[in-house]
Amino acid sequence: MEIALMEETHVATCFLENQGKILLLRRSGQVGSYTQRWAGISGYIEPGHSPLTQALQEIQEEAGLSQPEVRLLKEGLPFEVIDATLGKKWVVHPFRFHVKHPGKIKIDWEHSECKWIEPEEIKTFQTVPGLYEAWERVK
Repeated sequence: MEIALMEETHVATCFLENQGKILLLRRSGQVGSYTQRWAGISGYIEPGHSPLTQALQEIQEEAGLSQPEVRLLKEGLPFEVIDATLGKKWVVHPFRFHVKHPGKIKIDWEHSECKWIEPEEIKTFQTVPGLYEAWERVK
């Protein structure tokens, strides 16, 4: 399949950070793609939303944290991830947020578990495509 014919989908990917560690979440069997893979908090950027607005909405939905409970540390430059199997070109908009009170995080149905890890450990997990590159852009 030619890349030009691939469906282009913009997504926000958020890393939550506390005391030098980041939160990885395992995608549940109920999500539409990359089930059981590890990821940050992520979601499609809806029409009319800025990437940052979408990032904050996803954090609210998937981690139960409101905007005052997180602080934006860095917004990385977007990049493309090609998935020929799905026929998709993902345009990833990466973010890193500090979480003031990690004990308040409550994951929703989109994830089956979560772990706080050292950032370099991302490489040892089976992740969604491009997750380490997303981290590299916001570290």
